[in-house]
Amino acid sequence: MALSLGWHIVIACFGVAFPAMIFVMHLRGIRRDDAVALGLARRWAKVSAVLFAIGAVSGTVLSFEMGVLWPGLMGTYGDVLGLPFAFEGLAFFLEAIFLGIYLYGWRRMPAERHVLMVLPMAITGIIGAYCVLAVNAWMNVPTGFRIVDGEVTDVRPWAVLFNGHAFLQFAHMWVGAYMLTGFTVAGVYAVGMLRGRRDAHHRLGFLVPFVFASVAAVTQPFVGHVLGFGLDERQPAKLAAFELAETTESPSPLRLGGVLVDGEVKGSIDIPYLGSLIAMNSPDDPVPGLDTIPEEDHPPVNLTHLAFQTMVGIGTLLAAAVVHFWIQRRRGRDLLERRWFLRFAAAAGPLAVIALEAGWIATEVGRQPWIVYGVMRTPEAVGDYTASLWWLLGISTVVYTAMTVGAVVVLRSMARRWRAGDADLPSPYAPEVAVAPEAAR
Repeated sequence: MALSLGWHIVIACFGVAFPAMIFVMHLRGIRRDDAVALGLARRWAKVSAVLFAIGAVSGTVLSFEMGVLWPGLMGTYGDVLGLPFAFEGLAFFLEAIFLGIYLYGWRRMPAERHVLMVLPMAITGIIGAYCVLAVNAWMNVPTGFRIVDGEVTDVRPWAVLFNGHAFLQFAHMWVGAYMLTGFTVAGVYAVGMLRGRRDAHHRLGFLVPFVFASVAAVTQPFVGHVLGFGLDERQPAKLAAFELAETTESPSPLRLGGVLVDGEVKGSIDIPYLGSLIAMNSPDDPVPGLDTIPEEDHPPVNLTHLAFQTMVGIGTLLAAAVVHFWIQRRRGRDLLERRWFLRFAAAAGPLAVIALEAGWIATEVGRQPWIVYGVMRTPEAVGDYTASLWWLLGISTVVYTAMTVGAVVVLRSMARRWRAGDADLPSPYAPEVAVAPEAAR
């Protein structure tokens, strides 16, 4: 499940954020009569279709895994979680419909109407992501049901879908999706510029997604900080693992790096007071230590701590980099002419992926040993697949490796053909129609 989620979440980020970038690029092309922008929008739409197709496969695998690998969870709480999953499926199909209309609408629809077909793609991508995040938020802060004599009753599906924690958790993921997509797409054009392709196509292809990524990178620390409010009450063991707080200290230091070995913190750099200030919004309120929590409720501390600090460290680095870029640009210094910056921009996409994966590891591993916090432990949720589990993992690894290789081969082939001058790659099953003059503008 970790393999499947870790792979799928990268593709899901493109489904959430890429349509907005395509819309802005297409709208620029129409408003400014910019052939470069229109060409980029059309290419990005075809890339989006490839990613959507492989995302459909990985999403289908995940839907089966929810039932097959977690019978205790879905068998007990299926009625609670049914509505968000149903809406997510509906949003997925609507996104597919409008993606198809947009792809086949080039030169077949009036330009002003055609560009609007991107908006339903963006909206349904957001709705689908919110529904999935609502389920995960419910797992962190369960609500909308009662347990009577061991049975789940009085289910309130709307309370689950709109639980109070869902909006902030979705906001954190939504902004992260723009960081990952924006930096990744911009990085593609940064590599092109490193190879000497410094035309308007590459500069515009870099700047538009980089603007999205810049806004997201600067916003993300504030969203993450607000999301952490009250974590000491909701999940104190997770917060203690984040901060590597073995004992309760007042004020608590911020520990950079380090690991917990035999109940002792080793190898960390401690900054006094900063732990209380960041985690508790107070100069002296203590971060609750692991010593206040029963040992059987401790998460894997070192993995949770290092994953959390990896996410925060990379996020801080990317935010600082984009601030530096725009300050220098305002001063008239174009960092796109500096190879060191282009190398960093090319690396920013993989760094954003690592940050996103680390954030999810911190969230999910930090909740352990609970799958539904305070209600159901993870061992109670899983099925007994001792004999076949390694076979399932092996098959999943082969499937995801094949999809990764296939995606890379297809996208590189498309890029080579575009560079060779093939501006209009054929869309499968596109009807041959006569183009009316008013639809061609």
